[in-house]
Parts: sequence; structure tokens; C-alpha cells
Amino acid sequence: MKSKKINLTITGCLGRMGQQLIESASKNKRFKIKSLTESKIQKKKIKGILPELNNAEAFRDSDIIIDFTIPKCTLEVLKIAAKYKKRVIIGTTGFSKKEEVLIKKFSKKIPILKAGNMSLGINLLMYLTEVASKSLGNNFLSKVFEIHHKFKKDFPSGTALMLGQGIAKGKNKDLYKMIGKRYLNKKNFPYGKKINFNSIRKGNIVGEHEVLFSSGKEIIRLNHEAFDRALYSEGALVAANWLMKKKAGLYSMRDLMNFK
Repeated sequence: MKSKKINLTITGCLGRMGQQLIESASKNKRFKIKSLTESKIQKKKIKGILPELNNAEAFRDSDIIIDFTIPKCTLEVLKIAAKYKKRVIIGTTGFSKKEEVLIKKFSKKIPILKAGNMSLGINLLMYLTEVASKSLGNNFLSKVFEIHHKFKKDFPSGTALMLGQGIAKGKNKDLYKMIGKRYLNKKNFPYGKKINFNSIRKGNIVGEHEVLFSSGKEIIRLNHEAFDRALYSEGALVAANWLMKKKAGLYSMRDLMNFK
């Protein structure tokens, strides 16, 4: 017996991740793209579908919405999704602390999986970062380095902040109280009592992340390099399939991967 296809809406369909999601979902027999949305009215169809604005009509026939856009757009999507009981995958990054609280509030009404990075490898790196931070204790200072393509606007990246969260969690501390300086395009950047971040924006780099721990006598490096953007879209589809069986709540890739 064939399992029913999951009806999908992809927001921000003209963006880099939107385009990649369309490509990956079109090849995946588990999904059917029911609608595409953009922030402005479009006249050209994509895969036979004319993009719409984010509204109830666009989401009507969808089981789940995948959103890789900007915070303002994501909150707009969540408001509609919560009203019409639609599941949401959030890959958007750059949320403020206040916006994170709003997302938590929406998750009381609908299932939401939010991840700054949908890659299996990055989520494993985050887990290893937490373990290292806990094991090394306060004798080691830490910092996070990341590189992305020149079109990426937010910095540090959502993934870099995820890794910062791993460091903070390992020390039983709040990330927002541990964030130090945020550098952009620095060749070298220092360690500090808090977690310093350095972001490089250049070329068409998919994504590189490195966490460094230093005692002054030794350095421990944990890193990950992505070569193909498809790993993010394919990870988002795995997450969408997993979220279909979940009740209202806020989930992460860590829940999906069953990390303790």
C-alpha cells in the first residue's frame, strides 16, 4: 500500500534555499509541492506553479510549510499557520530573543521544527561541541569561526549561534549572556572570556564552521565543511517527514536525531 504524499508549501521560493528545496522536493516521491510563496507578486510559474503571497489561500491544501526566509516573513507565516493548524519547518536564521519567544508561543498551537542548520553533520558537530565544552570546563576559552557566500546577510550565521549554544549548554549557561564580540571579515580574531564570533562573507562558499577551544597550551578544533547546498534541503525534507507524526511543540534536529 502506497503511503499518502505530503503536501508541501515552500516559502521564499525565489531565494537560494527556496530554489534548492523545489529541486529536492521535486525529486522526492514522498512529497508533492502544492504551493510556492514570495514576498512580492510574481508573474512567472515555477514547475507549473505560480508563486503567491503568504496567505491562508496559499497554505490551504498544504500539510506542512518549509520556510527559509527572513525573521519578519517567518513570523508572518507562523501567524497564518497557527490559525489553520499547519506544521512548519523553520530554517530561517537571525531571530532576536523576542522573536524566539514568539516562535515558542506559536509552538503551543502547532508542531514546529526549527534549526539554524538542517545538515546531519552540523547537528552532530553541535552535539560534540556541547560534550567538549562540558568536559573541558572553564580552563579552556572558546570561539567560533564561519564562512559563507557573499550574499548571506546575517552574521554570525544561525549555525554559528547553534554552535555557541552548544558551548553555553555544556557549561550550563545562557547563550545570550555568553556572546562576546561579533567580527566580520577579520583575518584573525581573539579568544575572550565570552564566546567571540568571526564571520567571513566571500565567493559562493556553501558553508564552513569551526569551533576552537584553547587552554593557552593546546588548541582543540571541531569543524565541518559543506560542499553541496542540497544537504540542507534534503535535511529539511527529512525533518518535514518526521514532523508529520508529532504533536504541537517546538522541536529541533537534535530531537530528530535522538541525541540526549
